[in-house]
Amino acid sequence: MSGALEGPAATAGSAHTATSSAAPGDLARVFDHVVNNVRLAYVGREQTVRLALCCLVAEGHLLVEDYPGVGKTTMAKALARSLGLEFGRVQFTADLLPADISGAVVVDRDTKLLAFRPGPVFANILLADELNRASPKAQSALLEAMEERQVSVDGTSHLLPRPFMVVATQNPFDAAGTFPLPHSQLDRFLLRVDIGYPDRVLEDELLASLHERPLPEDLPVVTGAAFVSAFLAQIRTVHIAASVRSYVLDIVGATRGHPDLAVGASPRAALAVLRAASAMAVAEGRGYATPDDVKEVAVPALAHRVVAHPLATVSAAVVVGDIVSTVPVPVGGHDH
Repeated sequence: MSGALEGPAATAGSAHTATSSAAPGDLARVFDHVVNNVRLAYVGREQTVRLALCCLVAEGHLLVEDYPGVGKTTMAKALARSLGLEFGRVQFTADLLPADISGAVVVDRDTKLLAFRPGPVFANILLADELNRASPKAQSALLEAMEERQVSVDGTSHLLPRPFMVVATQNPFDAAGTFPLPHSQLDRFLLRVDIGYPDRVLEDELLASLHERPLPEDLPVVTGAAFVSAFLAQIRTVHIAASVRSYVLDIVGATRGHPDLAVGASPRAALAVLRAASAMAVAEGRGYATPDDVKEVAVPALAHRVVAHPLATVSAAVVVGDIVSTVPVPVGGHDH
C-alpha cells in the first residue's frame, strides 16, 4: 500500500497519489487500523468509533448526545491524533461570543497593524463541548463553518483547514440553562450517536488499565490527511443499486406518515443516509452499497432529523429504529 496512506508523514500534498492508487481494500485496512488505534485510548463500543470515522471521511459533522464522563472528549482527541490532525476544543457557555469561536481582527503588537487572529475553529477536528449551553448567537458562529468550511470576519472570508469536522456534544438530560438546537442546525450534522454507558466487561477493562492505557495525545499516528482525501474520493465512486435507493426511499417515506412523528425525514436526510452508507461500504472494502450498510447508518443519520409527536410515548430514535426493523429489505439489493 502507498505510504501516503499509512505513514505519519502523510499530508494533504500527497492526496493525489493516494486518491489515484488506493483501492477499497487498502482503505478498509487503514480504516480498521485507525479504529483499533483510537480504542487503545478510548474504552467504548467499536461501532461508535466506526461511525465517527465514517462521518469524518464523508465530510460530515457528528453530534454526540449522552451523559457526562462516558469518553466523548477522549474519542474525539484520539481520532484526531490517530490521523495526525489538529484538534481544537471550545467549551460552550452562556457568555460565549462568536469571536471566541471564529477569531477576531486585532492590533498586531509588532507591526501595530490590524491582523486576523484565528479562533479555535481553525482545526481539523473541533470539539464543540455542550453546544446547547451557548446562546443562539454563539451557536450560529458554527453554521457557516460547518456548511461552507470557512468563516467571515469583518467582511473577509477565511478558509478552514481540510479535512474539517465538528464533533458537538450536548447533555439531553439536563435542560436547565440550555438553548435547544433548532431543527435547521441539527440537520447540518451528518450523524448523531449515543455513546451510552459501557457494559460491565468494557468498564472492567477501563478500571483494570487505569495506569496503563495511553492518553490520546500519546497514541501513534496511523495515517494523515491523504487517507481522508482518498477515502472521500472512493465514496464518490460507490455504486448504489436501484433497489438500495428504493430501500432508502421506503424508510424515509415511512417516517413522513408515522403517527408518532410530527416531522418526517427530508430529501436531504435521504441523501445523508446514502452518503453515510457509501462510507460504510468503503470501510468494509466494497465499491457498492448494500441494504445492510443502510440499516447500519439509518438511525444515526435520521433520528435527529425527525421530530417526535408531542403525544408520542417513545423517542424519535426508537421510532426510526422500529421503522428500519419493519420496512422490508430488498432482495438482491447487494447486486453491483
